[in-house]
Amino acid sequence: MHCMGDNPDNSAPDGADAPAEYRLTARFQEAPAIFDGCFTTFYHLSLDLADEGARLSDHLQPEWGNLRFFCGSTPEAEIGGSRVSGARFVGTGPSSLPCRFNLGPVRMWGIGFLPLGWARFMDAEASSCANLVCDGASHPAFRSFAYLSETLCDPEATAEEQHSAIIAAMAQAMQPTRDDARITRVHAALVSGDHSAVHDLADACAMSIRTLERICMRYFGFSPKLLMRRQRFMRSLTTFMLQRGRRWTDAMDDHYHDQAQFTREFREFMTMNPSEYAALDHPILTSFMEARARVWGSAAQTLDPPAETA
Repeated sequence: MHCMGDNPDNSAPDGADAPAEYRLTARFQEAPAIFDGCFTTFYHLSLDLADEGARLSDHLQPEWGNLRFFCGSTPEAEIGGSRVSGARFVGTGPSSLPCRFNLGPVRMWGIGFLPLGWARFMDAEASSCANLVCDGASHPAFRSFAYLSETLCDPEATAEEQHSAIIAAMAQAMQPTRDDARITRVHAALVSGDHSAVHDLADACAMSIRTLERICMRYFGFSPKLLMRRQRFMRSLTTFMLQRGRRWTDAMDDHYHDQAQFTREFREFMTMNPSEYAALDHPILTSFMEARARVWGSAAQTLDPPAETA
């Protein structure tokens, strides 16, 4: 996927300016079958700028946990009150807020965890890392993967060598849990969008509300109610982003009672009004989502279903 365009300043942190010309290339790699249900994708992103001293700024939507390794410039990023700068390995937990960032020329590997992946690879409870962006090398929840920086941040390493290093690291780290089946049921029910009440979600997952709440906080990062609200918001935001020129009222999920409810939730999840968000340029996110939808069939992590075999 390639894109080039003219983009004005997005008022990024620390005064980062969007360049007049850039090229963004993304490649998506399917994880091997042994990891079914654990990852969204392994993806490699290349960002080239006509002015090598310039930086692009954008806002990532709420998502699941991620590991990102940067070769070249390093990001300045913030989620709520959490902020990171100068780290070549950035860890993020599941989020219900946007990640505001700016970035210069770079080659980046991203590893997106689905809830089952968080259960099998991370020792920390997802709720303890909710809305967190950090230097992965120094945070106890992420630092076991810091050694991957030696290969993934090496400009001399080939993409094939880097991809193989990711697979080897994950194969070594994976540990099944006793909650695997429950996690997959909850994830499938959330993505389906068929349930608007917590008790309905619990019934669909064949578990008590108390068990559902435990599973959601431990592996998904948030309460069942917030997760259902986040899903309907992400369905709406993704529809709007992929269909340029569409009105917000046309993109709203059917579970919203009215536009006022949607606007309140938009402000909660993105910390701005829909009109403010629509007025911003999204040089990285829009191109990335369009390519992801075209190649992967899903525009956003939160809309990826669990693997049937998970």
